[in-house]
Amino acid sequence: MSDPSRPIILWFREDLRLADNPALHAAALTKQPLLCIFVFDDESPGLRAPGGAARWWLHGALAALKAGLRKLGGDLHIFRGAAAPVIGRLVGESGANAVYWNRRYDEAGRAIDADIKSALKARGIAAESFNGALLHEPWHVAGKTGKPFQVFTPYWRAACAKGEPAAPLTVPRTLTFHPLPKSAASVALAALQLEPHKPDWAGGLREAWAPGEAGAVEALDLFLKKGLPGYAANRDRPDMASTSRLSPFLHVGNISPRQIWHAAQTAAMTGASKASAADRDKFFSELGWREFSYHLLFYHPDLATKNVQSRFDALPWRHDRKALRAWQRGLTGYPIVDAGMRELWATGWMHNRVRMIAASFLVKHLLIDWRAGERWFWDTLVDADAASNAASWQWVAGSGADAAPYFRIFNPLLQSETFDPDGIYIRRWIPELAKLPAPLIHKPWAATQDLIAAGVRLGETYPHPIVEHDAARQRALAAFDRLI
Repeated sequence: MSDPSRPIILWFREDLRLADNPALHAAALTKQPLLCIFVFDDESPGLRAPGGAARWWLHGALAALKAGLRKLGGDLHIFRGAAAPVIGRLVGESGANAVYWNRRYDEAGRAIDADIKSALKARGIAAESFNGALLHEPWHVAGKTGKPFQVFTPYWRAACAKGEPAAPLTVPRTLTFHPLPKSAASVALAALQLEPHKPDWAGGLREAWAPGEAGAVEALDLFLKKGLPGYAANRDRPDMASTSRLSPFLHVGNISPRQIWHAAQTAAMTGASKASAADRDKFFSELGWREFSYHLLFYHPDLATKNVQSRFDALPWRHDRKALRAWQRGLTGYPIVDAGMRELWATGWMHNRVRMIAASFLVKHLLIDWRAGERWFWDTLVDADAASNAASWQWVAGSGADAAPYFRIFNPLLQSETFDPDGIYIRRWIPELAKLPAPLIHKPWAATQDLIAAGVRLGETYPHPIVEHDAARQRALAAFDRLI
């Protein structure tokens, strides 16, 4: 197949990196010139359009990859439209004899890829796909009966039994590139209009993040030095820099899970990180939850829209736009919930423990359909991942394959006091409460003279709770009990 006069089209998708990129590595081995492309597909049916925050991240990641390829003498050529005709035309225009890409796992994406592969092979064009996103592809981990797993713990046990993930691939030493045909209808990155304008709401995102492969490596190094030691004990603390913050980099493939796994393993074993084995294993289990989420998405393709457990279809959700809006804006009157929702709006990210608290509040306290929350997170998270976002919302709601029991209803006050004991996180995101002392900052409705001293006027500068905890809990339990 190798023909130095003909290029290979390297189709980048959610693998926007040069290191540990199996499709790039395999293409480089052929010694053929590469024509590197990205297709912003907003026309193919069934594909879910990225939300606003994810679009902002995608712009930065594409710009970084384009710059990286240019340093090597190549470029990233960007196209817009349905992927199948774009690639079909480009094959003819460039004379390419192969198209390489890394696989995706949503149902619509897989169907598009299968059609493209069949069409290419019918033309005598090679089409090769690779695993560039997961430690284990969904069909490689199965139960003893051969059926897909429905519970995380046995899934992760089976996945770990397969041994260490393969070592990550380095950037190919020698790459040659093929010029873009003059007839090819590529577009400038700016033409995709991924960044917000009028209004430009992304200032907080720019302050918080540096999308791209270099940003991912920097974030990983920082985590291994400062976050991984004590991770098992501290990962639930939003008042501490105790999590990896690698999820948005993973989402678009600025870094691979194999890179993360081996870097953490090496750091822990060599003493470069003072992390314990418990810290390392707990961190690995978080990578495992991402793997399990993709396992669920593969076998439950409508994970973002349909209850895995059909009995939850009968749940009498409340349609309360005012309450939903208060939750979205961080104005529920429960400081830990509001702090999380404001962090999300400002930075496109929220601490994992607070995500669970905020999600539980929407589903259980407000009895609002989990899908409304999933859609809001999809639009506002820079790490809005088709698998993890939906699987986590179903876990909180109790409707998923491996879900929290329906009667598990987080008490936001106890959660706040336990995981943000001094109110550091709350003060950071709710400055109007900053002067309240720690015991009261979690429950400003219980303060009296302290409110005056702190300059807080409930109902004016900060809202009263929109629902009372005990009453909301009983209402939720009654609704969920009907499903038994």
